[in-house]
Parts: sequence; C-alpha cells; structure tokens
Amino acid sequence: MVDAAASFDGNRVAVNEAPARAPASSQGRLTTAVSAGLADYAELCASALFAPPQSASWVRNWAAETKADMVVATLNVEGRPALSLALEVVRNGPFHIARFAGGRHANGNFPAFDARALPTIDGPAIRSLLSAIAKVRPDVDLVSLERLLPDLDSVANPLAALPGFQSPNLALAVDLVGGFDALLARASGKRKRKKHRSQTRKFEAVGSFRRIEARTQQDVDRLLDAFFDMKEVRFAKMGIANVFGDEDVRAFFRALFADALAEQQPSFLLHGLEVAGKLRAITGSSRSGKRLICEFGAIAEDDLAFTSPGDFLFFDNIQEACELGFDVYDFSVGDEPYKRLWCDIELQHFEVLAPLTLKGRALATGFRQGARAKAFIKNNPTVWKLTKMLRRKTAGQAPATAAAEDDN
Repeated sequence: MVDAAASFDGNRVAVNEAPARAPASSQGRLTTAVSAGLADYAELCASALFAPPQSASWVRNWAAETKADMVVATLNVEGRPALSLALEVVRNGPFHIARFAGGRHANGNFPAFDARALPTIDGPAIRSLLSAIAKVRPDVDLVSLERLLPDLDSVANPLAALPGFQSPNLALAVDLVGGFDALLARASGKRKRKKHRSQTRKFEAVGSFRRIEARTQQDVDRLLDAFFDMKEVRFAKMGIANVFGDEDVRAFFRALFADALAEQQPSFLLHGLEVAGKLRAITGSSRSGKRLICEFGAIAEDDLAFTSPGDFLFFDNIQEACELGFDVYDFSVGDEPYKRLWCDIELQHFEVLAPLTLKGRALATGFRQGARAKAFIKNNPTVWKLTKMLRRKTAGQAPATAAAEDDN
C-alpha cells in the first residue's frame, strides 16, 4: 500500500512506500509506488514486455514534446518493479482522466511488465496500484485503459485481472508463417501479383519509382511532412478531426522516428513510395517481437491515386516482413476493406475503466454506453456505411473509394 503522506509538485509525484499485504499467490513482499520517474520506467523497459506505445522512447518523447501531465505508477514485488503504467492526465470537460500516453495514437496497448511476476499480480494487487494513483492525484476521476492486447508473446495481459469489456474496434493482422508465397497462395495471390505488375507499369509510364525507408533525420522529416499533408486532406474529405494536426503531436512523431534511427533494429520505421519524384504513399510501423505493426498510413490525393499506391506499398512492406522473419503483419485498429484483402487474423482488444471518484463512476458509465453504441454502428455494415456517408456530406465532400476508408 502507499503511505498517505504524499506530495505533488507539478509533474513530480513523491510517495513513501510501505509494505502491502501480499496476495496469497505471492511469497514475497508487495509494495506499490507512484512517481513521475521516467528514468525508472525506462530501466524497467530494458527487461520487460511492453507494446510499442508503452516503450520508454514513446513515453519519453510524448512527455517532452506535448508537455503532458505524466504519472508513472509502479507495482513492486519483492522490492523489484513488476508492472508500470505510464499515464498522461488529460481534461475532459469537468473530468480528469488518466490514460496511456498518446491517447488515440496508442493502439494495441500492453503495460511494461515483468512476466516472471505474473503469478503475484492479481486484481487486488492492481487495485492497490489504482488506489495509489488516487491518493497522490485526487484530481483524477477515471483511469481509462483502452485498446488493450489480450496477450503479448503468449503472455496474458495482467490488466485482464480487472473488470473490462471488448473494444468496439477490431484489429486485423496477417499470418506470415510459411513466407510470402504461402501467404499469397491462400490470399488471392494471382490477382495480387497481377495488380502489382499493372501498378508497376503505370508508375513506369510517368517516371521512375522506388520504395524508401527513412534512414536519416532528413528522411524522417520528408516522409512525415508528406504524411501530415496527406492526412490533412484525407480527414477533411472524411469530415472528421485531424488527430495529426497539432504541432506538438507532429513534433512527437518526428522525435520518435528520429530516435529509432540510432537503434540497431529500429523499433519505429517509416516507409514511402515515391513515383516521379513525389511521395505517393506513406506508412509508419513499429516492431514488437515477431510482429510488425502498421501504426498509420496515407496516400496522396493526386493524379496517381487511382493506381492505389497504398496497396502497392503494403504489398512490398508485407513481402519484406516475410523476408525478415516476422510471423505477423499487424494492420492495427480498424476494420477496412483494404485490410480485409490481406488479413486472416482478427484481434479483439479489450478496455478497462477504473473510476477513482463518484464523478469518475458517472463518466465510466457514459464511456461504456458510448462504446456499445460505437460497436453497434461499426459492426452493422449498413449503418457504418451511412455514418461515413453523412460524415462526408457534412464536410461537403464526395464519396470516397472503398480502398481509402481508413479513419485511424
């Protein structure tokens, strides 16, 4: 448990640790601590399991570039960190919510976690962690942990010990075991190869083309500049808010992908398709063990959009993922037709809402109802199609092509 004598000073939280009653499954001493110690968080990540949005690089850069109000909550077993939540506190009307750093940009979440401690981390242990947050941050009404992976590298997500519910959005992925030829053999391979050859001829007719991987800071800036421009146009046509529009969010992604260049195996990767000297498609990806995850993608709305440059880039990205020995290519959150052309795996994320105040309970109820409504809309093809059509009509735009409906 946590000593009630705690102090809060800006983004620094200091608490005194005291022994907690060990759960029956643990033979050691269990303590809980809360701090904004990003250095300690990075130290745990050096040997822990975690999803890319819970990496030390992601958390550090998000805190630095967005000036987020961060809280790091750590559960210790036998004096060693076993699980840590790096959360940002954001305001939603009269409410304060603690969520994973990055908000909607953080998908497929899995907390930094020492898998050896799994037997000792149960519901009461994690609730003691939430109680610690409530004591040092009494302004926080709700801890909202969204889009959680059920498991990572065959290790169960410890947050599943808390009451949760299914995320309204599916995530789709491709099984790469057996290689690219085996994948194409079961996924309309002849049609995909024929289309790829046709696209190649169309690109060659207007000039040279190449697939680019960002390997320098200049590459990162160029590819992200193009991506941000593409997304701005795309979201305007769809009639939805541009989640990449804020300058601090853009600065975060620049820092994240630039930092990864120094790694022997970059944890975050940018790829682009250049045709006739112009970038026509961009993807941003992350590595997670044997899984390559497409975090985002976009295409240019120009004279070559009809050639589906995004599909072309996905073909090359997936082929390379097979060659590099990845077992899964993960398209991340969002059920869209262009993903279904490849995918044979459905991933059902889950969500946990932990209210810390009476206000938080009311907000959690509203969030659950909203999630149910969203799931109904997205799981009903007719209603979802109508929703997107009305969204575009409100924005004054013409219907979009089926291959470009992604709103992630």
